[in-house]
Amino acid sequence: MRKFLRAIFFSLVTFVSLALVDSAIAATDILRPDHPDRYDVKDGDTLWDIATMFLKDAWRWPEIWQVNPDIDDPHLIYPGDVILLSYVDDQPRLSVSRRKDSRTVKLVPEQPVSQLPVPQLSVSQERVQGDRNVKLLPRIRRTSLKNAIAAIPLDAISSMITTGRIVGQHTLDNAPHILAGISDRLIFGPGDGFYARGVWPEDKPSVFGIYRRGQVFLDPETGEVLGFEAREVGTAKVERRKNDLYTFTLSTVNEDVRLGDRLLPTEQRRVESTFYPAAPSRNVEGVIMMVLGGVTQVGRNDIVVVNRGMQHGLNIGNILAIHKRGAIVSDRTKRERVELPTTKVGLLMVFRSFEKMAYGLVLETKEPLRIGDTVQNP
Repeated sequence: MRKFLRAIFFSLVTFVSLALVDSAIAATDILRPDHPDRYDVKDGDTLWDIATMFLKDAWRWPEIWQVNPDIDDPHLIYPGDVILLSYVDDQPRLSVSRRKDSRTVKLVPEQPVSQLPVPQLSVSQERVQGDRNVKLLPRIRRTSLKNAIAAIPLDAISSMITTGRIVGQHTLDNAPHILAGISDRLIFGPGDGFYARGVWPEDKPSVFGIYRRGQVFLDPETGEVLGFEAREVGTAKVERRKNDLYTFTLSTVNEDVRLGDRLLPTEQRRVESTFYPAAPSRNVEGVIMMVLGGVTQVGRNDIVVVNRGMQHGLNIGNILAIHKRGAIVSDRTKRERVELPTTKVGLLMVFRSFEKMAYGLVLETKEPLRIGDTVQNP
């Protein structure tokens, strides 16, 4: 019996020792050797840059992020906060400590409402005083004096977040079109009025995007059509509706708006400013089929198009490793041509995903990349 208990004891000791060794290895694997123990968040920082200071693989940030229940929105990090590295059961943990200046808020009173009769007010004065026939309680709006830092460099993708749109083959052909301008113009600018005609949505939205046909995306491996680009050239507001003829005022322009341009309801899509990086839930293998901007080489903060999308399990925030295709060399001994193995050289994060394709931002790269380089799970 004693031998049996002794055997169990030594087994437990061995198990615990191995567990501690595994924990140390896990910490060594995930943390950079030169990692800091704390970092003061500054204006201009991004979550990705901060994660890079602590971790070998920045996209693994969520794995060791410790959510603090005593802090409102602990996932949001502000200038003035302090990022702290600690260990819980020998496992590394990153947490946030709020400083006073990051908790400072600006108190803004609601529209003042006069509760006492004020005789002979002009129309402009009544607007300032508010509606004296409605009694409102005082309210205060709390707004942070500092904005949360972005997860990635948003300025690199801001235009594509709001305007990049992939549609079906006949979507633009069937959309309403600009018929004529209120003034005799062929090209329109902000504030100009125009008429448009077509089949309109039944829910009668008041704001439309103005689109022009863009590129056709073909899968470089199979030749399949993956999507048709609808390039947004402006937005317009509905002023009047009469049967199939609508009157618009042009609100914003990205480029010249012309007769024949098509109108689609603006997408009700929230602009993502906080991304939660993670590996795809399924195995993804694809290629970079285009670099936006008309270049062939890819560098950090470039936007690329990959031939995989939602139907392949690729979602917003997914991280993909970029592998450089191996060169094809000649084996002079055997007189054969041999393709060398691919090499991991960078990372990208998906910020927009469509049915069969996706837009990604290159976050890291060790050397210039090219169209045709492969992407896969990190």
